[in-house]
Amino acid sequence: MKHRIKKALNQLRTTRILSNFFNLSGIQFSNILLAVLIIPIVTRAIGIDGFGIMMYASRFSWFVVAIVNYGTGQSAVRDVAFHIHDKQNLARVFYETLFLRTIMFALFLALMFALQWFNILYYTYLLLAIPIVLAEVFNPLCFFIGAERLKLFNLCNLLSNVVAIITIILCIKSNKDTGLVNFILGMANTLTYLGLLIYFGRLFKLPFYVPTKAELVTTGKHNFSLTVNNLSVNLQQSIIIFALPRWGYTALLGPYTLADRIIGQCRNLLITISNAIYPNAAHIYKSSTEIWDSYRRKNKFLLAALFLAGAILLFIIADPVVYLLSKKHNDTAVMVLRIMAAVPVLSALNVLNVMDQLLKNNTAYIFRIAVILFIVAIAICAGLLASGNTLLIASFTLLVETAAWLMYEFVVNKKLMQK
Repeated sequence: MKHRIKKALNQLRTTRILSNFFNLSGIQFSNILLAVLIIPIVTRAIGIDGFGIMMYASRFSWFVVAIVNYGTGQSAVRDVAFHIHDKQNLARVFYETLFLRTIMFALFLALMFALQWFNILYYTYLLLAIPIVLAEVFNPLCFFIGAERLKLFNLCNLLSNVVAIITIILCIKSNKDTGLVNFILGMANTLTYLGLLIYFGRLFKLPFYVPTKAELVTTGKHNFSLTVNNLSVNLQQSIIIFALPRWGYTALLGPYTLADRIIGQCRNLLITISNAIYPNAAHIYKSSTEIWDSYRRKNKFLLAALFLAGAILLFIIADPVVYLLSKKHNDTAVMVLRIMAAVPVLSALNVLNVMDQLLKNNTAYIFRIAVILFIVAIAICAGLLASGNTLLIASFTLLVETAAWLMYEFVVNKKLMQK
């Protein structure tokens, strides 16, 4: 047993998984620290209701981010890993990603300009959250992950979050400043990402490259299913937040988004783990599909066990967690948090299934599942809100996550049985 453990650790060192994990963990730690510190700062200044509005605008922005990113956050990691020693192809991936994101952002700005003549809920807050979307245009994380060079990104991300926290403390004084929270966070990331993007291009001495229309169309078609999948995943978490004030549940918006924010940090940890193993997973899959299938099965349950332990702990300490972050005892928020605690467990069971389909380029299956989940999310949301039961409404994300896991399990096992 001791020999096997030592051998496994040596393998981890040679594949740089541990290095990737700790660097990505550092990034997520600073992001989690930012989220945890902002909640009590903001709720003291603007209250839980104001926090709900802020999160409404933030979720809208992150929904748009999934469109602007257009799947490049996933595809570029793989492409950079494949072409890391090929300067010309690396430059092509780099500039195709930026051009595609810029086009999507320009379309978004045009849409926001047109929406001023419609009765859009919290429109001013949505405008102030635009920098969050702009930051995604410049976000170079996928390049740094693919190149397995994350130390500088980690440090800059931490400094950016510290500056954002200090600025929020100095500027956010009352509920009139609610919209400025997202503006500050977005601008801090925009400036940081722009600097890192320039650094990456100079580090690898990438020649300037203007992608052709045909190349952009090809990349757009290839990433369309990824984008739909990302939008579906986003809606699994966000559609209920968008619907609550429209269906007359404004009072539930604050407690729900508070619990959702906490669970979001667990999701971020899972994303960190996934991104850490993605480059190595690509190499494993490229060398042998049989080894990859074995690797996926073993690590799926290991991840699930890890997050199950965390879910049990979070269920037990839900009340003190809510009080610590909001400075208030809120029974509704505690109830929602306890129900949501199981969500990361299902996500952990599913993350390697999704990665499996990405590596096998089964975009058709990803697209179909995304479309079905989109329909399922809308149906579940409408049904739960119509019931008027707070307990059922709080189970929305858990139900949709269960549906996602079952569908991906079916697809992965079906493909394995067909071999």
